[in-house]
Amino acid sequence: MDDRTKLLKSLSIDRSPAAEAPRRRLWPVLVGGVVVGLAAAAGVVAYLGHDASPARPPAMSTAATPAATGAAPPAAPSTTASPASGTPAPGAPATVGQAPSTAPAARPRAGGLAASGYVVARRKATVAAEITGKVTETLVEEGMVVEAGQPVARIDSTLAETDLALARSKVEAAEAAVGAITADLRDAERIFGRVQSLSKRDFATEADLTRTEARVNVLRAQLTQSKAQLDAARLEARRYGEVLDKHTIKAPFGGVVVDRSAQPGEMISPMSAGGSFTRTGICTIVDMDSLEVEVDVNEAFIGRVHKGGPVQAVLDAYPDWMIPAYVIAIVPTANREKATVKVRVGFREKDPRILPDMAVKVTFLDDTAASGATGGAAAPERAAAAR
Repeated sequence: MDDRTKLLKSLSIDRSPAAEAPRRRLWPVLVGGVVVGLAAAAGVVAYLGHDASPARPPAMSTAATPAATGAAPPAAPSTTASPASGTPAPGAPATVGQAPSTAPAARPRAGGLAASGYVVARRKATVAAEITGKVTETLVEEGMVVEAGQPVARIDSTLAETDLALARSKVEAAEAAVGAITADLRDAERIFGRVQSLSKRDFATEADLTRTEARVNVLRAQLTQSKAQLDAARLEARRYGEVLDKHTIKAPFGGVVVDRSAQPGEMISPMSAGGSFTRTGICTIVDMDSLEVEVDVNEAFIGRVHKGGPVQAVLDAYPDWMIPAYVIAIVPTANREKATVKVRVGFREKDPRILPDMAVKVTFLDDTAASGATGGAAAPERAAAAR
């Protein structure tokens, strides 16, 4: 029992003032050691920085260290070397024989209202025939450039040629009839003149004078009728000539053929007839000079868009190509379902890479962004002039 009691007393903590006094005296010693260590470290750092940095003024060399005064070190003013001066910043390591480097000017970012749309052609037509017939020849292919009035296809014109030849024959017959009646009329007029002179001298009866005068009037009426028939025959011949011309389908304007839908041997008609066995068009022609962009702008932001304003367009096919553009017009109507207003945007320069129905994103630049975009390129020249 005595051994156990002694063992338990040895494991207990002595809380008496005599035992706590040595521990309390250790705290100032530990705190002082830490302070001395920090002061020594600060001195080493100051010494190394003094060797690496350029010479400082004498006023700074006599300044009290933070460890000696116990105050926090003041924040050093940060200075950046400017490209114009070429002087290194204080505290930065200097490289002997190295020219001061100038950072390139940052490219200004154009800001403004963004929208998306598609490239469309203002002049795009599906060329079709005005008559019904069988296609005998197609003269174009996809990607072919055509001029205005250039033939693109031909339709079987056998009957039209026959009708035109018949109409021309009628014209010739009418011309011959007019010539014959004209000759008879001239002869009748001469006879009537002689009978009239004989009647004045009582060598011809009144009946002879009346008969010759009536023949002259009849021939004049027949001549008028034959001339009218001649005019009708000429009009009919002209009509059949125009019908024959319609068998040759021509391009209405110059452009590029983007689609050819008819083949030789197929039937073509200006209206849908016979289901899928009858075509209604020969080809589709697009005028590449009329390409523009149509975008839908939210009606809440349409006030930021104005006619003639600068626009920056980017095709989805060429995301790194910035295309300068401008606002052609704002269509004066809104879409009730989408709450948008259609805006037409035109390209300032034409390029063969721009194709119809391409997706495009546009940014409507304000005046500040537009001037920044144009002035950003001149920034390096102005910096060089300053240097």
